[in-house]
Amino acid sequence: MEREQYCILLVDDEADVLEFLCYNLLKEGYQVLKASNGKDALALLKDNRPHLVILDVMMPGIDGIETCRQIREMPGFEDTIVIFLTARGEEYSQLAGFDAGADDYITKPIRPSILTSRVKALLRRSKAPTIEESSSDKQEIFIDKEKYMVVNNGLEISLPRKEFELLSLLVSKPNRVFTREEIYSSVWGTGVIVGDRTIDVHVRRIREKIGIDNIITIKGVGYKYSL
Repeated sequence: MEREQYCILLVDDEADVLEFLCYNLLKEGYQVLKASNGKDALALLKDNRPHLVILDVMMPGIDGIETCRQIREMPGFEDTIVIFLTARGEEYSQLAGFDAGADDYITKPIRPSILTSRVKALLRRSKAPTIEESSSDKQEIFIDKEKYMVVNNGLEISLPRKEFELLSLLVSKPNRVFTREEIYSSVWGTGVIVGDRTIDVHVRRIREKIGIDNIITIKGVGYKYSL
C-alpha cells in the first residue's frame, strides 16, 4: 500500500491545531478526516475506516482517553493505530493513554517533520509485523496474527495492538527472558518514547484479560513466558 492511500483521522478541539495538522499531513499525501471532539470522531468511525487516529487528550464531552477506549471496543478497530498528541506530559496521563490502547503518546509542541516521521514509522510497522505466530499446546494458547486474536482454552480474546504484540513476543520463545530494552524495541520501536511503567501496565492488563499467570516478572531485567 502506498502512503497516498493512507487515511488519518485528526481529533482536536482547537481549530487552529486541527488545521495546522491537517495542512502538514495533506502535504505529505495522506487523506485526512477531522473531528473537533470525541463524540464526532466516534460517529465518523461508523462510516470510515482510517488507518491511524491522532487524538488530543483534553476535549469537551468525551475526552481523548475515553474516546480511545471506545475505539478499541469497536469491531474492526482493534489494530487501528492510535496516537495521542497532547500538551499533557505527566506520566500518569501517558499511562492512562497506553492503558486505553494507544500505540504512541506524543507531547506538544512537536515539529511537523517529527510528527510526520512518527506517523510514517508507525504505518510502516503496521504493514509488516515481524513477530512470529506461536502456540503453546500445554497452555492451549494460540496467537492468530491475522485477526489479532488470542485463543486460550477455546476462548477467543481480542487485545489492543500493543498488548497483542507484547504477548506474541513473549510466547514466541517460551522460557526465554526478554529484557525491557528488547521489549521496547520490538513492540514500540526505537523511535517511540514511552514511560518507564508502560510495559508493566500492559503485562498487568494481559494477565487480567487472558487469565494466565505464565508471564513471569524477572526483577530488574524483564519478562518471560514460562511453560
